Amino acid sequence: MSNEAILNNLGMQIKQMRLNKDITQAQLGNMSGLSRTAIVEIEKTGMGSMNSFIQILRSLEKLEILNHFVTEAAISPIQIAKLHGKIRKRASKVKKKPIKYYKYEEPEPLMAAEPEPPIW
Repeated sequence: MSNEAILNNLGMQIKQMRLNKDITQAQLGNMSGLSRTAIVEIEKTGMGSMNSFIQILRSLEKLEILNHFVTEAAISPIQIAKLHGKIRKRASKVKKKPIKYYKYEEPEPLMAAEPEPPIW
């Protein structure tokens, strides 16, 4: 199917949805915020902006049609493994770290008890 044929098909689908709801082109234009000529052009050729297309679907309460385009991003197995972290496969004994004891030493005084006489 060519691009033009797909667009024509979309325009016919929009027209059929509008007629099923018994809405005129002018009413749909008012509901969607588009002009009647824009609605005519979209129904006839399927040509229009994506924004106009969404506005029309919203007005016709058919926005759920676009749900087919919304998908969750697939996560690769490598990414899943990284998210879960390292999985333990075996149990092991808990290794205790030895306690280090430090010898306490008296600090040297900052000033001498008796000042030394100056040497001349």
